[in-house]
Amino acid sequence: MHAALTISFILFVASIRADAYSNPLPCNGICTNAHDPSLIRRDDGTYSRFSTGGKIAVHTAPSIQGPWTYNGAALPNGSIINKAGNQDLWAPDVAKVESTYYLYYSVGSFSSQDSAIGVATSTSMDVGSWADLGSTGVESVPGSKFNAIDGNLQSANGTLHMNFGSFWSDLFQVEMTATPTTIAEAVTSATQIAFVPTPPQAQEAAFGYQYGHYYYLFFSIGSCCKYDINKPAAGDEYKIQTCRSTSISGPFVDKDGKSCLQGGGTTVLESHDWVYGPGGQGIIRDSKIGLVLYYHYVDTRVGYSDAQKRFGVNKLDFSSGWPCV
Repeated sequence: MHAALTISFILFVASIRADAYSNPLPCNGICTNAHDPSLIRRDDGTYSRFSTGGKIAVHTAPSIQGPWTYNGAALPNGSIINKAGNQDLWAPDVAKVESTYYLYYSVGSFSSQDSAIGVATSTSMDVGSWADLGSTGVESVPGSKFNAIDGNLQSANGTLHMNFGSFWSDLFQVEMTATPTTIAEAVTSATQIAFVPTPPQAQEAAFGYQYGHYYYLFFSIGSCCKYDINKPAAGDEYKIQTCRSTSISGPFVDKDGKSCLQGGGTTVLESHDWVYGPGGQGIIRDSKIGLVLYYHYVDTRVGYSDAQKRFGVNKLDFSSGWPCV
């Protein structure tokens, strides 16, 4: 009897540990103002963090853990895209292609499909150096099959692709031109890559990453914002999930083999301890830490408002074939 109880206890503890998540690594400097972060490292080792709000807030640091310093707005005059919300830019994504940096951003209004993904370019990423080029051609209007926000540039076999979408049939992908300022095909022919068939189809913030022979599609699912005003039911807040495929355009499946077009998704990180609503994620390789998952979250010991969202970083392990923190 004692042996049986001991074995049961060991199995119980093991199951708890299997579902446990590490807390974020320490962050120094300005670690708030971090909604929907996009992270990139310059050749000199300096990290730049771009985030939603403040016409794309820019912070820099000598290390991924800081100390982070606010530099200003990437697009202080807003966007030249003629849509509502062109002074309140969302969801940045920054990539370097050859010698040019490309900053993708979203223009739109909350709960509206009248949206577009714009692009600005720079050769240095310094505040004041960004030239806004306007729309990439990834646009939507009420009645479109998707919502054209949350752009993410990804490369495969020499071809560039844009992952995008939020609610409204969820996530899509379209090919970009070699100089990725515009789409290479009609946006109406975009490929659907992930979908939650049950309302409210709360899936967004696609981020593609290749590891080994697989392309991993990371995304945020659940309620993202305004937790201080309307806190969702437990489990309905933001969390980070993934599916994978041997092709950049899918079909993607989760760890259990469920299609990502049928609501599949393996959870990588969710609320735990004092971390609540992690999402808006990306992946980068740090020279000292290795692969990391970065994201925003709220610290329940501090508060739940969007202004209190913090920058989180966790070591990322792909050794099982599926990412875990």
